Amino acid sequence: MQERRKVQRKNLMAYTQVFDLYGGYLIGYLGDLHLHGAMVIGNRLMAENTELTLAIELPDLPNINTARINIPVRVVWHQQDISPEFFNVGFEFKEITPEQNTVIEAIMDNYEFRRDTPKYTIKPQS
Repeated sequence: MQERRKVQRKNLMAYTQVFDLYGGYLIGYLGDLHLHGAMVIGNRLMAENTELTLAIELPDLPNINTARINIPVRVVWHQQDISPEFFNVGFEFKEITPEQNTVIEAIMDNYEFRRDTPKYTIKPQS
């Protein structure tokens, strides 16, 4: 599949629950995130172009005093996860406020899964 994103997504290491705000059910868990959208891993297949409002329960974040953000979204894609009982669903944020933008940046900064290679001290050969 050809990559069409203009902004790199950040894979997350926090289990952040994502709900359908008005449907009142758990959609799944935030898998990756950027300022224009998110991917959620869940057990429900969602039809493309479905519009809803996500309620994202927030992990502990420094200097952020809110526990949840609500964002109107549109489903832009879906696919089966590597684990066949789950689905990955891509959401496009329809609009975000400056405050939500700050929260999203804080989530990415604090909970990005980093794949950096550790810098081990090299032992001298004897």
